[in-house]
Amino acid sequence: MATTTRRSTPAYRCTECGWTAAKWVGRCGECQAWGTVVEGGAATAGPRTSATAPTTAATPLPEVSAQAATRRATGVGELDRVLGGGLVPGAVVLLAGEPGVGKSTLLLDVAARAARADQRVLYVTGEESAGQVRLRAERIGALEQEVLLAAETDLGAVLAHIESSQPALLMVDSIQTIASAEVDGTAGGVSQVREVAQALIQAAKTRGVPMILVGHVTKEGSVAGPRLVEHLVDVVCQFEGEQHSPLRLLRAVKNRFGSVDEVGCFQLVDSGIESVADPSGLFLSREGAHVPGTCATITLDGKRPLPAEIQALVAPSALSNPRRATSGIDGARVAMILAVLHRRAGLALAADDVYVSTIGGARVTEPAADVALALALASARLDRPVREGFAAVGEVALSGAVRPVAALDQRIAEAARLGFTDVVVPASRGVKSPSGVRLHPVSTLAEAVHLALPAETESGSRPPF
Repeated sequence: MATTTRRSTPAYRCTECGWTAAKWVGRCGECQAWGTVVEGGAATAGPRTSATAPTTAATPLPEVSAQAATRRATGVGELDRVLGGGLVPGAVVLLAGEPGVGKSTLLLDVAARAARADQRVLYVTGEESAGQVRLRAERIGALEQEVLLAAETDLGAVLAHIESSQPALLMVDSIQTIASAEVDGTAGGVSQVREVAQALIQAAKTRGVPMILVGHVTKEGSVAGPRLVEHLVDVVCQFEGEQHSPLRLLRAVKNRFGSVDEVGCFQLVDSGIESVADPSGLFLSREGAHVPGTCATITLDGKRPLPAEIQALVAPSALSNPRRATSGIDGARVAMILAVLHRRAGLALAADDVYVSTIGGARVTEPAADVALALALASARLDRPVREGFAAVGEVALSGAVRPVAALDQRIAEAARLGFTDVVVPASRGVKSPSGVRLHPVSTLAEAVHLALPAETESGSRPPF
């Protein structure tokens, strides 16, 4: 009687989410990631790891010391705001952003401030030579003796530098350029990034040294490499900014030690990068603001209220399809407001070219800026400026109603601090008016337009719509 040998089918496993398949595929069927399915051998029926003796005994939670989690300020106010007050010993921060946004400049600034506080900093660079980093440090005034620079791309050499220098702060720029000789694949690959991240995080955690890792981003704007890295680190920060604008925004996507609602504002200058504690001057043009087609609003980015000035230009079109151009604001939102103005406020704009932009490279995405956008469009169409000192906050529904928005009291307080005397707000109960600010509750968009734009008797020559 012939016996048949049962051949084990190799199991293929996704390195991102652990999804398994009987045969190799290029794209994971669970997380939809490309190139992450690798052969992991035959599947086993039970666990492989057995119980061993613990290295330390379990401690009751009230007896755990909290001194090990004491924050240490970096000296960069906006960075500390996003981190929740500073760096925690042993914390690992992943700083991601597009090329040229200012990640390396920010790291050098933080390293120099730590060195001035008698803290030894190890700065590992894998993208640039030591001479290039030295030139940048000289330009921004970050030449400090306690900043140790290591131009290495081998993981073993980096770990040796950490062991010999015993730094108080570790920086790696960037994780995609470091590779391990013990792992197959090129630097930046999934297996290499995973190995490098695990080794560096273990080195930082065992020594209680805070570490900042620089990461690349993909075309979609997400952090490059396996998602496992984002789960291993304590804080994930996104550094954002337009190429032609000096403004940079730092956001915390993940933060085990604080809130993810804070936003840090920076400005690139010739001498490096500076924190902007009050960014209102970047988003508002005080000079010549009382002109047609301009209206200010207060947006909310996380927990931080930020002013934004929306400008609109309406001109007769010579084309069969009038042009719609936007910058810093969603084009679909502009199209919706145009339709509401036409249908609910009797303001025809279908035959005109419409251009809408924001000041200072600000990006307005939340619906709370709908009323300000509508007032800017109506002001440009009628060639009548919005009343001086006015700001507007509110969401516009398709019915023409002005809907309430979140954190209205906080927005009004910010408008009062910036010097606005009148604020158009949705009609709601319980809204308190700060001293020096008059609130104008409105229920419909037509009411807001009539309220914020001067009547014919005030302007003298412009007909009412």
